Order: sequence, then structure tokens, then C-alpha cells
Amino acid sequence: MEAKDRWKIRLELWLTLLFCARISAHMNLYMTKAEVARVMGWEAELYFIRDDHVQHSATRYDMAIKSNINSLYFNWVTERQVFYSMSFKSDNTWMMSHPGTNISMDGEVPRTEKTFAVTLHCTGKQGREVGFTMQVNLTLFSAKNITSLNFRRRKMCERDSSIPVDLRTPVPEDQAADVDVILAEKQPDTTVTSTSVFYISVGVVCGVILLLVMLVAVVHVRSVKNSDPVSETSSSRSASKSTASKKSSPNSYTKAPVVNGHINSNGVKPPNGYVGLHHQIYTAIPETPDYTEKLHTITIDRSRVTIEELLLEGTFGRVYHGKLLMSVDDEDETASEKDVLVKTVSDQSSETQEKLLLKESCHLHGLSHRNILSILHVCLEDGKPMSIFAYMVLGNLKMFLRNGRVGPGDTHQSISTKDLVQLAIQISHGMMYLGKRKVVHRDLATRNCVIDEDYNLKITDNALSRDLFPSDYHCLGDNENRPVKWMAIESLLDRKFTAASDVWAFGILIWELVTLGQTPYADLDPFEMASYLKSGYRMPQPQNCPDELFSLMACCWALLPTDRPKFTQLCAALTDFHRALGIYI
Repeated sequence: MEAKDRWKIRLELWLTLLFCARISAHMNLYMTKAEVARVMGWEAELYFIRDDHVQHSATRYDMAIKSNINSLYFNWVTERQVFYSMSFKSDNTWMMSHPGTNISMDGEVPRTEKTFAVTLHCTGKQGREVGFTMQVNLTLFSAKNITSLNFRRRKMCERDSSIPVDLRTPVPEDQAADVDVILAEKQPDTTVTSTSVFYISVGVVCGVILLLVMLVAVVHVRSVKNSDPVSETSSSRSASKSTASKKSSPNSYTKAPVVNGHINSNGVKPPNGYVGLHHQIYTAIPETPDYTEKLHTITIDRSRVTIEELLLEGTFGRVYHGKLLMSVDDEDETASEKDVLVKTVSDQSSETQEKLLLKESCHLHGLSHRNILSILHVCLEDGKPMSIFAYMVLGNLKMFLRNGRVGPGDTHQSISTKDLVQLAIQISHGMMYLGKRKVVHRDLATRNCVIDEDYNLKITDNALSRDLFPSDYHCLGDNENRPVKWMAIESLLDRKFTAASDVWAFGILIWELVTLGQTPYADLDPFEMASYLKSGYRMPQPQNCPDELFSLMACCWALLPTDRPKFTQLCAALTDFHRALGIYI
């Protein structure tokens, strides 16, 4: 074979290998760190496609976009031939036009990294949040191999008072009332039409007739009084009763201000025995049944419990490591003992605090699952009440995470990302079980979890948590300490607690795991939490937090409860991520 032919074969082989290498290359579609910071306030890149893998949690995230942001910028690149097509749709074109882009609506994804923009144009005819959809179809090699990405976003539009309302423009039915208000504000009151004169005349005539009827009624009442002196006393009583009734009853024609579609009860107090409409709509979870009924079956004699080491201490709350005698036969010296966790209160505690301990300790009573710590026994006689639980060697998860931080003089072994994900998986299993039993936790956090030496985890109730971790709870002027920075937006605004609000708290809990027990929203005033979350702001990606884990957190913090994932989906995603960590770590 000639040298020329051998060189030709080598060249063809090299080109073949180069082509194969390019086929195995990857595609990326993402928002840069600067763009994410501008739009969402996070210091992190947000990938929708990363190395050919679609990040469904990121594409499905219902992003809220502020009114001053009129464009979104995306970066993309591929190293193989990929064709695309785009489409945009606004939910309400009267308030916001269909979004557009500065590139062709269909074509080929660039081989070098490029940036394209999606423009958002509000009409200014009304101020309200408008949803829109961006669909990107990607085609590889053939028309049969198509991947569709659907981005759901919400844009806040503001009313532009300089734009007149054009009556010739068709208006959606659901906006007709708002247009009437705008027109009423802009209608000059210097001109009076003939229709107005007609209605004024009718009103005057009706007023005269009503006045005559009242005069006749007064004359009739006086004539009755004069003919029957005995009726004077009864009439005065009736009049005073009528006056008192008018003072005590609310004015049924007073229109209460409307906030976010719900009636605000400020100004008019409802009569006793009635619940305001605002709270009645959102009473999704009934009150806990009387806990005293549960105590009869689990009450034991105090002599069976031995208090040992003090583990946690609050203002009035105490948590001890103790021993439980397994046999009730005091004469049996060989009776086995069991390590237990004992929650109780100090001698300075009030009766209200004692009842609260028992009530909250019974929240998970009767539940049996490997990741749920339910109450075993209570002691009620001879002093302060005690709640008895199974003992977990490493104790409270929040305290363990904080003690496990790597630092000067730290004797603890640092916990790995894989271990943290495994803890999150166990919590998701426990929450899936609570969902099947129709139980809403309401206070899911690391402070309400315990672990043993093998990193087996159990979710606990929140008994004594307000006292043991006071900085995690805040009072918003209603004389009730609540875990404000773990609560979903609907729980803060409407006291609505569901499985979806537990999912929100689960996202905060994962953030706690990654940051080793730091406090979320540490620099934010608790009174500003609701407006902060409603505006679309969320916590940034923690340092050294994997993108996959942060994307999962972000999904849990979707504004609408229906847009948040289920615990079954979260468990599956965490399990896949844990498996991937096992392969690469």
C-alpha cells in the first residue's frame, strides 16, 4: 500500500472519530448567574438542560417576574445538530401581549454559546399578574425525536394612567368590571346627560313618596298612643330595644375592603357565633381531637421511669435521657430496662404549658412507621407531666448538624452530601406515610427530627420546640408563636395548612441540611416574610450545594400549592440523585 493511501485512511479514521466525539457531545440551556440574580435574586446558574439532561424541576418552576423586568435572557449551545421551534402565549393579551424573541422562531441551536432574549410587553391597561407560557421544541436527527420544554412564568404588570381605555377594543369578560372602574374614574362630572336627569327625577319622586308614608305612620302611632295610655310603656321599651339592636348589629350595606380576592374584616366586627368569610374558606384542617381521650391508653406509673442525663433545656421545657422499666412487677429485679427520651416541664411552668406539652405530644399518637417517632407513654400523677418517647442516640437533628460543622477543635466527623440526601429521603418516606394517614405536620424542620448512630431518622412532633428553639418562632401580633420562616405563603396569609404547605417546609428543611443547621432568611424581618415571598423572592443557592438539590428546593417553594411536587415525586428525585452520588463519589 502506498504512503498516500495509508495517509488517506488515517485521515478518514481521524474524521470518523472526530464525528463520533461530536455526536456524544452535550447541549446546555440555562440562565447565567447574573441573569438569575437580576430576575430572582439568587446567586446561582439555573439550568433547564444540562449535558443533554432536561432539568424538569427547573422548567416547571413557576417563576414570578417583577414589573420592572421586561426581558429574560437565556444562554444555549450544542455540539451537534439540533433544530428548534418556539411558541409563546399570554393568558391575557388585553393586559400583556404575547411574548416575543430577538431570534427566529425556528432554526438550529448554535454550535457556539449564544444569548437570546424573550421580551415581555405589558399594555399598561391594568395592573395585575399575568401568566404566560414559553414552549421550546428540540428536534434531534429526525422529526420523531422531539423534546418539548414548557416554561410557565408569571409577569406583574402595572397600570399606566396615561393610556386611555379604548371602548372599541374588545375586552375579556373577566376584565369588564375593572374597565368599568377605570372609566368611572376618568369620566368627567361636569356634564349631565339626559339619562342622568331622568334617574335624578325618579329618585326625587320616590323620596317624596317615602316622606309622605313616614308622616302618615307617625300620625298613626301618635293616635294609638293617645287612645291607649298603657301602650306608652311597651312602646318605649320596644323603641329602646330597637335602638340597641341597631347599635349592636353590623351595617349589612357596608362594603368591606377586598384584598387578594378575600373580604377583609377590618372595620366591621361580625356578630358573635359567626366566623369571618376570610377564615372560613381556608379552614382546611380540622382541630386536633381532644388529646385527653388518647392519654388513657398510654398512661403509666411514674415509678417505672428513671430520669438521667439532661439533653435540652429551655425556659420551662426539659428533655432528658431516661430509663423505662419494661415490667410492672417491682419485685422482679431482673426486669429489663429500655432507653427512652423524656419531655417534661419545670416546677415553674404554668398549667397552660403543661396542657400544651401533652396536646402537642399526642399529635402523632397511634402512628407506626420507621421514620415517625410517636409517643409511647405519659406520666400524669405526682407532679409535672412527662411524655415518653423512644431514645435516639445522636438526638436532635438540628443540634447534631450544628455540632457536626467542621471547625477549630471540632471532634465530630463532617457529614457527607450523600448522607444528607439519605436523611432527606427518610424524611420524605415519613411524610408520605403521614399523607396516607391524612395527617398534616405543620411544623416540619430539623429541630423536629431525631437520629441515631446509624443515621436512622425519625420525624417528631413539635412539643416544647417553641421553648427549646425560641429564635425559630415569631409572634406576628396575634399572640401566637409560629415558625414563620418555615411556613408557606398560604399558611402565613390565610392559616391554610395542607400537604402542600408541608412540602414548602420540606424545601426549607433540605436547605437546613445543606447549610448544617443554619437559620433560613436570617436577616429578614418576620413581619416582611409574607410580602417578600409573595413578590417572588426566595433564598439563594447555598455554597457547595449541588444544582440538582437546589432545583428540588426551588420546586418546593412555588407560589401556588398546586404547582409544588408531591412527596412521592420528591422521594423519587432524591433517590435518583442519591444513586448518582453513589456512582460518582
